[in-house]
Amino acid sequence: MNRPNRIPLFPLDVVLFPGVPLPLHIFEPRYKLMTQRCLDERLEFGVILARSDGIAPVGCTAEILEVVRRYPDGRMDILTVGRNRYRIAEVFEEKPYLEGQAEYVDDEPVSLDDAARVRLVALYEQCHTLLFGRRNAAFDPAPELPLSYQIAGTLPLDVEYRQSLLETLSEAERRSQLLEHMEKWIPHLTRLDRTRKKAGGNGHGLIDRT
Repeated sequence: MNRPNRIPLFPLDVVLFPGVPLPLHIFEPRYKLMTQRCLDERLEFGVILARSDGIAPVGCTAEILEVVRRYPDGRMDILTVGRNRYRIAEVFEEKPYLEGQAEYVDDEPVSLDDAARVRLVALYEQCHTLLFGRRNAAFDPAPELPLSYQIAGTLPLDVEYRQSLLETLSEAERRSQLLEHMEKWIPHLTRLDRTRKKAGGNGHGLIDRT
Protein backbone atom coordinates (compact mmCIF):
# COMPACT_ATOMS: atom_id res chain seq x y z
CA MET A 1 0.00 0.00 0.00
CA ASN A 2 1.06 3.58 -0.58
CA ARG A 3 1.43 6.14 2.19
CA PRO A 4 -1.33 8.76 1.71
CA ASN A 5 -0.92 12.10 3.42
CA ARG A 6 -4.46 12.15 4.83
CA ILE A 7 -5.60 9.06 6.71
CA PRO A 8 -8.56 8.00 8.88
CA LEU A 9 -7.71 7.96 12.59
CA PHE A 10 -8.77 5.37 15.16
CA PRO A 11 -7.95 6.62 18.69
CA LEU A 12 -7.59 3.69 21.11
CA ASP A 13 -6.10 2.89 24.50
CA VAL A 14 -3.49 0.95 22.54
CA VAL A 15 -0.06 1.61 21.04
CA LEU A 16 0.53 -0.28 17.80
CA PHE A 17 4.03 -1.04 16.52
CA PRO A 18 5.12 -1.70 12.93
CA GLY A 19 4.94 -5.41 12.13
CA VAL A 20 2.83 -6.28 15.18
CA PRO A 21 -0.66 -7.81 14.68
CA LEU A 22 -3.72 -6.18 16.24
CA PRO A 23 -7.17 -7.86 16.21
CA LEU A 24 -10.06 -5.41 16.54
CA HIS A 25 -13.80 -5.65 17.12
CA ILE A 26 -15.50 -2.84 15.17
CA PHE A 27 -18.89 -1.90 16.63
CA GLU A 28 -19.33 1.90 16.64
CA PRO A 29 -21.21 3.18 13.54
CA ARG A 30 -18.48 5.71 12.68
CA TYR A 31 -15.77 3.04 12.76
CA LYS A 32 -17.89 0.60 10.78
CA LEU A 33 -18.01 3.34 8.14
CA MET A 34 -14.28 3.97 8.40
CA THR A 35 -13.42 0.27 8.20
CA GLN A 36 -15.60 -0.30 5.15
CA ARG A 37 -13.97 2.67 3.42
CA CYS A 38 -10.51 1.25 4.18
CA LEU A 39 -11.57 -2.13 2.79
CA ASP A 40 -13.08 -0.60 -0.36
CA GLU A 41 -10.11 1.68 -1.05
CA ARG A 42 -7.39 -0.66 0.30
CA LEU A 43 -6.45 2.13 2.68
CA GLU A 44 -4.55 1.94 5.96
CA PHE A 45 -6.00 3.75 8.97
CA GLY A 46 -4.04 5.34 11.77
CA VAL A 47 -4.13 3.75 15.21
CA ILE A 48 -3.22 6.42 17.73
CA LEU A 49 -3.16 6.53 21.52
CA ALA A 50 -6.21 8.26 23.03
CA ARG A 51 -5.46 10.43 26.05
CA SER A 52 -7.71 12.36 28.39
CA ASP A 53 -6.54 15.61 26.79
CA GLY A 54 -6.61 14.46 23.18
CA ILE A 55 -4.48 12.11 21.11
CA ALA A 56 -0.77 11.33 21.11
CA PRO A 57 1.42 13.07 18.52
CA VAL A 58 2.71 9.86 16.92
CA GLY A 59 0.85 6.73 15.83
CA CYS A 60 1.18 3.74 13.52
CA THR A 61 -0.92 2.88 10.50
CA ALA A 62 -2.80 -0.42 10.44
CA GLU A 63 -3.39 -2.52 7.35
CA ILE A 64 -6.49 -4.74 7.39
CA LEU A 65 -5.31 -8.27 6.64
CA GLU A 66 -8.60 -10.07 7.04
CA VAL A 67 -12.23 -9.62 7.99
CA VAL A 68 -12.51 -12.52 10.39
CA ARG A 69 -16.25 -12.23 10.98
CA ARG A 70 -19.16 -10.03 9.94
CA TYR A 71 -22.22 -9.76 12.18
CA PRO A 72 -25.81 -9.16 10.99
CA ASP A 73 -25.84 -5.69 12.63
CA GLY A 74 -22.72 -4.59 10.74
CA ARG A 75 -20.17 -5.23 13.45
CA MET A 76 -16.89 -6.77 12.32
CA ASP A 77 -13.97 -8.68 13.75
CA ILE A 78 -10.88 -7.75 11.77
CA LEU A 79 -7.21 -8.65 11.92
CA THR A 80 -4.78 -5.82 11.26
CA VAL A 81 -1.02 -5.38 11.36
CA GLY A 82 1.05 -2.28 12.09
CA ARG A 83 2.80 -0.76 9.08
CA ASN A 84 4.11 2.84 9.17
CA ARG A 85 4.79 5.31 11.95
CA TYR A 86 3.48 8.80 11.40
CA ARG A 87 3.34 12.15 13.15
CA ILE A 88 0.09 14.10 13.18
CA ALA A 89 0.45 17.51 11.55
CA GLU A 90 -3.25 18.41 11.53
CA VAL A 91 -6.55 16.83 12.57
CA PHE A 92 -9.74 17.08 10.49
CA GLU A 93 -13.27 16.62 11.84
CA GLU A 94 -15.22 16.76 8.58
CA LYS A 95 -16.36 13.11 8.67
CA PRO A 96 -18.03 11.07 11.45
CA TYR A 97 -14.53 9.80 12.33
CA LEU A 98 -11.32 11.82 12.66
CA GLU A 99 -8.78 12.15 9.87
CA GLY A 100 -5.22 13.33 10.17
CA GLN A 101 -2.53 14.88 8.03
CA ALA A 102 0.22 12.29 8.41
CA GLU A 103 3.94 12.95 8.21
CA TYR A 104 5.64 9.55 8.04
CA VAL A 105 8.72 9.06 10.20
CA ASP A 106 11.53 6.55 9.73
CA ASP A 107 14.36 5.43 11.98
CA GLU A 108 17.72 7.15 11.88
CA PRO A 109 20.38 4.93 10.27
CA VAL A 110 22.60 3.50 13.02
CA SER A 111 24.86 0.49 13.51
CA LEU A 112 23.55 -2.17 15.90
CA ASP A 113 25.48 -4.15 18.50
CA ASP A 114 25.09 -7.92 18.09
CA ALA A 115 25.99 -8.54 21.73
CA ALA A 116 23.24 -6.19 22.86
CA ARG A 117 20.81 -8.03 20.59
CA VAL A 118 21.67 -11.38 22.18
CA ARG A 119 21.29 -9.88 25.67
CA LEU A 120 17.95 -8.32 24.73
CA VAL A 121 16.51 -11.60 23.43
CA ALA A 122 17.72 -13.44 26.55
CA LEU A 123 16.08 -10.89 28.84
CA TYR A 124 12.89 -11.05 26.79
CA GLU A 125 12.75 -14.83 27.12
CA GLN A 126 13.30 -14.51 30.87
CA CYS A 127 10.51 -11.92 31.22
CA HIS A 128 8.11 -13.98 29.11
CA THR A 129 8.78 -17.09 31.17
CA LEU A 130 8.20 -15.22 34.43
CA LEU A 131 5.02 -13.65 33.10
CA PHE A 132 3.42 -16.66 31.46
CA GLY A 133 5.23 -19.66 32.95
CA ARG A 134 6.81 -20.67 29.64
CA ARG A 135 9.11 -19.46 26.90
CA ASN A 136 7.55 -17.95 23.81
CA ALA A 137 8.28 -20.82 21.45
CA ALA A 138 6.62 -18.96 18.59
CA PHE A 139 8.94 -15.95 18.88
CA ASP A 140 10.92 -15.85 15.65
CA PRO A 141 12.04 -12.26 14.98
CA ALA A 142 11.69 -11.14 11.37
CA PRO A 143 15.01 -9.60 10.29
CA GLU A 144 13.33 -6.88 8.23
CA LEU A 145 11.45 -5.48 11.26
CA PRO A 146 12.86 -3.67 14.31
CA LEU A 147 13.57 -6.23 17.03
CA SER A 148 12.57 -3.75 19.72
CA TYR A 149 9.03 -3.50 18.37
CA GLN A 150 8.70 -7.27 17.99
CA ILE A 151 9.68 -7.72 21.63
CA ALA A 152 7.64 -4.82 23.04
CA GLY A 153 4.63 -5.94 21.03
CA THR A 154 4.34 -9.22 22.95
CA LEU A 155 4.87 -7.95 26.50
CA PRO A 156 2.24 -6.27 28.75
CA LEU A 157 4.12 -2.99 29.02
CA ASP A 158 2.59 0.22 30.32
CA VAL A 159 0.87 2.06 27.48
CA GLU A 160 2.80 5.33 27.97
CA TYR A 161 6.08 3.42 27.95
CA ARG A 162 5.02 1.77 24.70
CA GLN A 163 4.23 5.22 23.31
CA SER A 164 7.72 6.46 24.22
CA LEU A 165 9.22 3.53 22.31
CA LEU A 166 7.06 4.32 19.29
CA GLU A 167 8.28 7.92 19.30
CA THR A 168 11.98 6.96 19.58
CA LEU A 169 13.55 7.18 16.13
CA SER A 170 16.58 4.98 16.76
CA GLU A 171 16.48 1.18 16.96
CA ALA A 172 19.71 1.23 18.98
CA GLU A 173 18.16 3.62 21.51
CA ARG A 174 14.96 1.56 21.77
CA ARG A 175 16.99 -1.59 22.40
CA SER A 176 18.97 0.23 25.08
CA GLN A 177 15.76 1.46 26.73
CA LEU A 178 14.25 -2.04 26.68
CA LEU A 179 17.41 -3.59 28.13
CA GLU A 180 17.39 -1.13 31.02
CA HIS A 181 13.64 -1.49 31.55
CA MET A 182 13.63 -5.29 31.60
CA GLU A 183 16.67 -5.48 33.88
CA LYS A 184 14.68 -3.40 36.40
CA TRP A 185 11.46 -5.33 35.74
CA ILE A 186 12.82 -8.86 36.27
CA PRO A 187 13.20 -8.64 40.09
CA HIS A 188 9.58 -7.44 40.31
CA LEU A 189 8.40 -10.26 38.02
CA THR A 190 10.41 -12.79 40.04
CA ARG A 191 8.65 -11.77 43.26
CA LEU A 192 5.25 -11.91 41.58
CA ASP A 193 6.06 -15.29 40.06
CA ARG A 194 6.88 -16.69 43.51
CA THR A 195 3.62 -15.29 44.88
CA ARG A 196 1.69 -16.74 41.96
CA LYS A 197 3.18 -20.20 42.45
CA LYS A 198 2.37 -20.14 46.16
CA ALA A 199 -1.19 -19.10 45.37
CA GLY A 200 -1.57 -21.50 42.47
CA GLY A 201 -2.33 -18.68 40.01
CA ASN A 202 -1.71 -18.59 36.28
CA GLY A 203 0.26 -15.36 36.03
CA HIS A 204 -2.32 -13.32 34.11
CA GLY A 205 -2.45 -9.74 35.24
CA LEU A 206 1.29 -9.31 35.82
CA ILE A 207 1.20 -6.01 34.01
CA ASP A 208 4.24 -3.76 33.93
CA ARG A 209 3.83 -1.14 36.65
CA THR A 210 7.51 -0.11 36.88
